[in-house]
Amino acid sequence: MLKKVVPIVLLFVGSGVGVGAGMALRPETEHVELSKDETHQEQEATEVVPYGPDNPAPAMDYVKLNNQFVVPIVKDRIVVALVVLALSLEVPEGSKEAVFRREPKLRDSFLQVLFDHANIGGFDGAFTEANNLAVLRGALREAGQKDMGVNIIKDVLILEIARQDY
Repeated sequence: MLKKVVPIVLLFVGSGVGVGAGMALRPETEHVELSKDETHQEQEATEVVPYGPDNPAPAMDYVKLNNQFVVPIVKDRIVVALVVLALSLEVPEGSKEAVFRREPKLRDSFLQVLFDHANIGGFDGAFTEANNLAVLRGALREAGQKDMGVNIIKDVLILEIARQDY
């Protein structure tokens, strides 16, 4: 009976110590009182304003990259599948030529991101789930913005994605 009680007691004691240490070591949060006006301004600043007749969307172009991206999925040094993607870039109007001039650099950066994504298992299981694609899209956008600038690459769109297992 004692053999069953001791682990349970240790579990509760350990949990209590962990919670106490977490509470004691947590950083203090600074409480700042905002006036009604400041609170209203802060809410307006964080609101997403939808595009419409009174607030037109900024003029954007979409640049479809010429060739698809082919990413091998490797397990135990053997290619077990291929993932094929087609990407398009959202850029400000008039920026298409600049993107095409830098396309080799962009493709290299995008391939590195895609290979890294494949190596961490990003194309395994439910790889088309919204959260998984959002992570991939964000990493691609970051790489594109690093090469072209934040003002040029606004977003990366995944137009097609398919996985062929062998």
